Amino acid sequence: MLEEKSKQPLRTNKAKNVILFMGDGMSLTTLTAARIYKGQLQNTSGESEHLSFEQFPFTGISKTYCVDNQVADSACSATAYLCGVKANKGTIGVTSKVKKGDCPSSVLEEHRVTSIMQWAQWAGKATGIVTTTRVTHSSPAGSYSQIAHREWESDVDMMKISKGTTNITQCEDIAKQLITREPGRNFKVIMGGGRDKLMKQGVNSTGIRSDEDLVISWKNDKRTRFSDKISKYVTTRDELAKTDMTQTDFVLGLFHRDHMDYRLKSNVETQPTLQEMTRNAIQLLQKEPNGYVLFVEGGLIDMAHHNTWARIALDETLELSKAVANAVAMTSEDDTLIVVTSDHAHTMTMAGYPKRNANILGLSGTMAMDNMTYTTLSYAIGPKKSFVNDSTSCHRVNVTDEDLKKIDYQYPSLVDQSRDPHGGDDVMVFARGPMSHLFTGIYEQNQIALGIAMAADISTDPPTNGSNIGNVVRLQFAGQTILTIITLISLMRILQYTS
Repeated sequence: MLEEKSKQPLRTNKAKNVILFMGDGMSLTTLTAARIYKGQLQNTSGESEHLSFEQFPFTGISKTYCVDNQVADSACSATAYLCGVKANKGTIGVTSKVKKGDCPSSVLEEHRVTSIMQWAQWAGKATGIVTTTRVTHSSPAGSYSQIAHREWESDVDMMKISKGTTNITQCEDIAKQLITREPGRNFKVIMGGGRDKLMKQGVNSTGIRSDEDLVISWKNDKRTRFSDKISKYVTTRDELAKTDMTQTDFVLGLFHRDHMDYRLKSNVETQPTLQEMTRNAIQLLQKEPNGYVLFVEGGLIDMAHHNTWARIALDETLELSKAVANAVAMTSEDDTLIVVTSDHAHTMTMAGYPKRNANILGLSGTMAMDNMTYTTLSYAIGPKKSFVNDSTSCHRVNVTDEDLKKIDYQYPSLVDQSRDPHGGDDVMVFARGPMSHLFTGIYEQNQIALGIAMAADISTDPPTNGSNIGNVVRLQFAGQTILTIITLISLMRILQYTS
């Protein structure tokens, strides 16, 4: 291993393609536990196992805080790693001048920012998104929307959530931005859940929109603007499998009314896996002569952690690992940059002194001072209390009496709250391919987007006079890219939008 590292070359050529994988809520503890879980599923030593992306040659650490919060949510963090700007909690695609829910402020051009998807399209590259959440959820929305409230996913949501507190007449909901505005309307690939946010209310519809059916709008737009291209709308795994991506130019895949189901609870006959969606997306995008930028989210890691369903969270992490492995197999390290990271952490911890090879989802094997054992994995905050109060005493839950083999067993938490909130820990970044050495060290989360732009040699500014040279500057000295410039740009953006 050390010998391989000593011979690891720095790939300083331009990245033709970029794939950004994001494990929502994939904390460092989640990675460690998932690695062990993977090995134990294969009856091997889990501690020495590895996830696919843990073998990438370069790793870094990202600082995830929002401008106004120590602990990030998926909205402000998406704005950071996709748009290169730190923002306020609950806002997407806008600067920190915009507070959550402030529609009038969010429509001011000087308060809006663009994403790596827009930068890629300006450079003539194809783009797409894949997620296991709603396609209008915070993380994927960071790639195309500019909104003051992360929950304004449909027109009905806007009316319900704003409740007259702000003038929303100037703002468009997230789903509408995806289908009708740049860069979303130009996406070659859109795959995930959230069908109801795009469909109109009706007798034979489960949609919730009151204004228009955006699925129909998507179909009409592709027929109008790309009459010579082939577009497909699919809703099941079978329809996806029967679509020849090498002969398809645009695909809209909405595989669930809401978030997609956890793999351990899903109907494998009707719902594609993250790996399958990713493979199909790459097959479609690989035809593009100028390359592509693809965003892939394993969003259900976070959802499971919110419920303290540790087993499901680890399993969804393995699903992301499979998707990454598939992407690695389908692409070349010579021209494709792959970055794997997370938006924020969670409060799950791995503690105690379990024996080597002990079930990661089981008991620690040691006794606490109350003469009861405890689970190796637990949460600081969550819906299942660690302690029980009755009329005579206050005592800890005896986990030996509980069924830890249940798929959705809720692991105990210290602080009683309806759901596990996020953790404020730094998160890992893994990279391979051209300019992947840019992603080493400890840095602000918004540097990820800027690093991707630099690696792909694309501008963060709109093209002027046919030129796509902007504020991403590549300086070469002795054959090595000087990283100082991107760090300075990152710091300048933080100062600009927090002053």
